[in-house]
Amino acid sequence: MKLPVSLLCAAAAAALSFSAHAQSAKPDLAKGAALYGQVCVACHAADGNSTTPVNPSLAQQHPEYLVKQLSEFKSGKRDNAIMKGFASALSDDDMRNIAFWLADQKAKNGFAQEKDLVRLGERIYRGGIADRRIAACAGCHSPNGAGIPAQYPRLAGQHAEYTASQLNAFRSGLRHNSAQMTGVAAKMNDREIKAVSDYIAGLR
Repeated sequence: MKLPVSLLCAAAAAALSFSAHAQSAKPDLAKGAALYGQVCVACHAADGNSTTPVNPSLAQQHPEYLVKQLSEFKSGKRDNAIMKGFASALSDDDMRNIAFWLADQKAKNGFAQEKDLVRLGERIYRGGIADRRIAACAGCHSPNGAGIPAQYPRLAGQHAEYTASQLNAFRSGLRHNSAQMTGVAAKMNDREIKAVSDYIAGLR
């Protein structure tokens, strides 16, 4: 027996409405906090402000960016054996809950350490390197390092060691989940990477 077209349309509309509701459902921060405490805390600290320079601080990061990175660790698009193991155990809802909980945590200020390089780092961050067509970092990550939600990550206060390691990974091709960053890092030398990474650590 065939259903009338009006009933089929109504059913389809209801399904679409349910799907849209599921996607826009409010994240469960309590579940996010609990999962974070089970899975992430050992490397990224209790409040997301990592105390180990090789592990990124995640507090106050844009949740959409965090979800993207976790999804790409899980799929293998971003290659890291440790993170793949953790991300593979998370559902889409788990990732979203953790990401929104982290976004709700207050990031702590960092500090630049390399006095001899910080001015070079500032020039690159704010003005790029014109003769090599390297765009200013501030254009995408904002002048104070806050980033642009859902597009470009927050950088302010990030450990210089971690930022430098990621720029080097983009440059070498080891990390290949951002064509823009691969293009930028490919044109930078070691001194420039070290300088801009140190400057970013002190942004606020």
